[in-house]
Amino acid sequence: MAATSPLLAWRAPVYIAAGFAGVIALVILLLQPLLAGGYLPGLPTTFGKRVHRWTGFALVAAIIIHVGGLWLTSPPDVVDALLFASPTPFAVWGVTAMWVLFAAALLAAFGQRLRVRPQTWRLGHAVLALVGVAGSVVHAMLIDGTMGTLSKTLLCALVIGATIKVLYDLRVWSRITRRRIG
Repeated sequence: MAATSPLLAWRAPVYIAAGFAGVIALVILLLQPLLAGGYLPGLPTTFGKRVHRWTGFALVAAIIIHVGGLWLTSPPDVVDALLFASPTPFAVWGVTAMWVLFAAALLAAFGQRLRVRPQTWRLGHAVLALVGVAGSVVHAMLIDGTMGTLSKTLLCALVIGATIKVLYDLRVWSRITRRRIG
């Protein structure tokens, strides 16, 4: 649907690529919890978690391409967004989601070096991921752009559903609480 959007007809190739990078980032946000939770059929859980790490890097790259492409087409708008001075609410949600997802990636990359307890690391990563997903979904829903309304709504619902299901099944919250009580 995104490829046939009439809103792309007079856009520059860089702008179109930036928009598609945003769509790809949203698709990766759907894959991430499915990989972490071991929900993809035919993919062993340990391998899925390894792929989760690599798709995390792909998510960061897609976000950088998304923002970088928008920067090339309209630097003042991106500066306003990054400084939280943009008059458009979707920019605030998108920039917030970007920084939170970058923080989740940094925690994933350097968590062992920080010598954080595994339970604390899991909770921190899960909270950052949840906030990043929420911000990304609100950002996507507020934009009339590359994706069609129906496909965007369906993808966002799947991202939220998958994230909540995996966080619930992994019981990140209860393990921390149980450990403190016991």
